[in-house]
Amino acid sequence: MHPTRRGNGGLGLALLSAVAFGGSGVAAKPLIEAGFDPLHVVWMRIAGAALVLLPVALGHRGLPRRRPGLLFGFGVLGVVGCQALYFLAISRIPVGVAILVEYLGPAMLLCWVRFVQRRPVRRAAVAGVVLAVGGMTCVVEVWSGLAFDALGLLCAFGAACCQVAYFVLADQGAHQDDAPDPVAVIAWGLLIGTLVLTVFARPWDITFTALAHQAALGDREVPSILLLGWIVLVATVVAYLAGVLAVRRLSPQVAGVVACVEAVVGTVLAWILLDEHLGAAQVVGGTLVLVGAFVAQTAAAGAAGASPLTPADADAAADPGTAGPASGGMKDGGSTDGEAAPGRSGGAARAGR
Repeated sequence: MHPTRRGNGGLGLALLSAVAFGGSGVAAKPLIEAGFDPLHVVWMRIAGAALVLLPVALGHRGLPRRRPGLLFGFGVLGVVGCQALYFLAISRIPVGVAILVEYLGPAMLLCWVRFVQRRPVRRAAVAGVVLAVGGMTCVVEVWSGLAFDALGLLCAFGAACCQVAYFVLADQGAHQDDAPDPVAVIAWGLLIGTLVLTVFARPWDITFTALAHQAALGDREVPSILLLGWIVLVATVVAYLAGVLAVRRLSPQVAGVVACVEAVVGTVLAWILLDEHLGAAQVVGGTLVLVGAFVAQTAAAGAAGASPLTPADADAAADPGTAGPASGGMKDGGSTDGEAAPGRSGGAARAGR
């Protein structure tokens, strides 16, 4: 495939994934306000998606034996951690605020790549993260001592930490000869996540008959089962699968920043459907998040047309005095400005919201 087309396709898929994920909070909050426990909603979401992708998991029965650590970490942190903490957050603070705070994740991921893996990152990706983080400081109004529930903000921050773990785990072994199929990783991650969460969520206490009732979506009444169907099929299955294809064309750190569009989508939908209005500073902050995602995409476009470097060259670019194997199992691409571009990942994509 032509490099430019690969980059463009990656952006389109990343945006589709972001829009799909962005609708999860808007659909979940009415269920929580109708009386469902947040962990029950998360369990129904994960279990439903796991059931849809069960044929994929059955087609890769040997994967748990080959990659038990990857699948367990992915299921517990990348699936359960992200979704449970996010849903707990939106039960206490507005959807838009929770999802924007969660997107401290891309900034934390960039720090992981640069300072832990000691890998160079492109200036455009850094600029995009700075804009996104600056926008989020406006959203939470840090100058006023945080304008929202502290526990809710803490849960959103925890979701951001799990998002970083998701991207790091997604890239493990992506370029090895026996790299696992990313869709299979998602399928098994959802199954493992369902089993782990069952211990804490106690799904046998769920009043499933309540799904036949209506839930208040703003000033409208909609069937609860319809909201759950959206969360499972669109905000989980479609979102994850689109993200898988996107991350194959974009690096984990760039895909993570482009995914900041999810925050804007979630905020706008909450404003329109749930009547959760934000102030002027928060609108400006959301705009900065969107601009940051666009700026970061320029890094992906530059990386798509660059000639590849060897792993040793990538380490040499990070530290001219040394040369050795690149960390993290990721390949770096060249850049016209002397920086190594973020590498592509063949692993699973996106943190689950």
